[in-house]
Amino acid sequence: METTTPTTQPIDVDQEIQGYVRLEEPKSFFLFAGAGSGKTRSLVNALLYIRDLFGNKLHIQGKKVAVITYTNAAANVIQQRIDFNPLFVISTIHSFVWTLIKPFPADIKVWLINNLQEEIAELHTELVKGKPGTKTEIARKASLAAKQRRLANLSTVTQFTYNPNGENAGRDALNHSEVLKIAANFLSTKPLLQYILISQYPILFIDESQDTNKHLMEAILAVELTQKGKFLLGLFGDTMQRIYLDGKSDLGVNLPSHWSKPSKLVNYRSPKRIIALLNKIRLSVDGRQQVAAPDREEGFVRLFVAPNTAQNKDALEAKVQQHMEALTKDAEWLQDKSVKKLILEHHMAARRLGFSEMFDTLHSVDKFTTGLLDGSLSIVKLFSELVLPLLLAKRKGDEFAVVNILQKHSPLLDASFLKNNSEKQLGQLKKAGAAVNALFNIWHEKKPTFKQILDVVHAANLFDIPSKLLPFLPANEEQTDKNSIDTPATETAPETLTEEETNDDLTQYNAIQEFLDGPFDQIQAYSDYIGERTPFDTHQGIKGREFPRVMVIIDDTETRGFLYKYDKLFGAEALSKTDLENEKAGKDSGISRPKRLFYVTCSRAESSLAIVAYTSDVAAFQAFVIKEGWFKSTEIELL
Repeated sequence: METTTPTTQPIDVDQEIQGYVRLEEPKSFFLFAGAGSGKTRSLVNALLYIRDLFGNKLHIQGKKVAVITYTNAAANVIQQRIDFNPLFVISTIHSFVWTLIKPFPADIKVWLINNLQEEIAELHTELVKGKPGTKTEIARKASLAAKQRRLANLSTVTQFTYNPNGENAGRDALNHSEVLKIAANFLSTKPLLQYILISQYPILFIDESQDTNKHLMEAILAVELTQKGKFLLGLFGDTMQRIYLDGKSDLGVNLPSHWSKPSKLVNYRSPKRIIALLNKIRLSVDGRQQVAAPDREEGFVRLFVAPNTAQNKDALEAKVQQHMEALTKDAEWLQDKSVKKLILEHHMAARRLGFSEMFDTLHSVDKFTTGLLDGSLSIVKLFSELVLPLLLAKRKGDEFAVVNILQKHSPLLDASFLKNNSEKQLGQLKKAGAAVNALFNIWHEKKPTFKQILDVVHAANLFDIPSKLLPFLPANEEQTDKNSIDTPATETAPETLTEEETNDDLTQYNAIQEFLDGPFDQIQAYSDYIGERTPFDTHQGIKGREFPRVMVIIDDTETRGFLYKYDKLFGAEALSKTDLENEKAGKDSGISRPKRLFYVTCSRAESSLAIVAYTSDVAAFQAFVIKEGWFKSTEIELL
């Protein structure tokens, strides 16, 4: 493997990219932009160059430049930096591809019918092979019924709907996965869609390209190859920072000869010692090495190792903060709010913050995961965004805030109703006050469950109930069938639910039931976590961000996944045969996956970095990191 060790950063990388950005004979490129190298700045500079040089020409031709980002937050940052210029369409991948496929409902319908028929055939095969009477069989039968129901309902659908930022309900709705699959298929097989893409967007930039869905990325690369000379594709990213498993792992390798591969090798974010650690971590992966900006300080790195059987981990981590304060002379290390604690996965944060019961239950349903992590899941939003703020305002005695919440969200104080029924205003105010008191008084007896809260909200008509919770209301208990989560017939309920809504009926029903049986008090910690009001975050949550003081916490015993095992990475646990075979073949393995995540989390530190590792074999762990040259013995402390 060739090692790339820079001595100086070319000052004209952005100028180099500008040389590729042409309307006539454009040159596609993959920009390697390592951690802290100013990737977003280069992307924005390229956009500003396009605006100044041929923005008017594109405008006259009715064409735009598209930029795909990974999150809405990243899209907003870029929009602000280009002053919201309408020449540029900045969006997430889901939003962008939906605009491409939305005009083709007939083709979407054909794809869905074929796909559902294939999935139904596969389920029939699995049911024949599987053991009868098991939970797996029950779940497969429920899924089969849902798919058959959806297939039958497609006969009346003429248009499809899709919300890139939330749940998608109704017989005409597509889910997130389907939109990506359809877009990849259409771009690969329909020349008309390729023509529409390059005609509307002759230039397409993809940020964080290493995490873009593999099949969609391959389809876009195929478009670039067939439309060479008419279409410019610019990829920005770093494969070492790929954190999602559906990304294209070999992106940037074996690109066509007409592509350029500029690099940004100076890390402007981190100090020298942290960059040295990052270089060691990735040396065996691709040989790419970074250098620090000339004016950067040495910085601080320490590794703290403890047995994973340690009982009071919070106390140990508090001691680590004290150690770091003494080492760095930085008093902010003693303030939890000033230290960003990065962990492997959300389950770990849920356990530490005290909302694991509700989180683990809902996270087990695939179709709930995205909404649960971004706070948009309707069955949770009722409690986190309506009930919780109402209770907090009531506890503070802030009646103005209470009334404000009710006026905005409660049917009891609906503005149009009160306007047309002025004689009932006083009565409605009394009803609203009684409803709030009834809700508040539950705590006088005991800590309530989500179900008890739901019953009070429903009985008082305090807030509208999400359709997915309707089967669990007292009035509907006799109608509820545990093998079906179909919504009872009401004015607001969809007539027939899609697979997105049912998603293996039995699994979804049981998860919601278990969630409702859990304690409501967990909602505060959950709300604080997704609102980024806690010290904890995960490798997904900090993509593109940076912090002065970072504590990376490694603990395989607190995670629930099997894909990321740090004890394997650090030599404290033997690799499986599959791991060894995958590693030899260059595929994801028990080493490569955690190594990338370790790299990403460590690379967030701007000044000082503490790694706290709980392991099954302290001695093996310590010996490994010294042997690999990741840490000196003087930088390791045993807890």
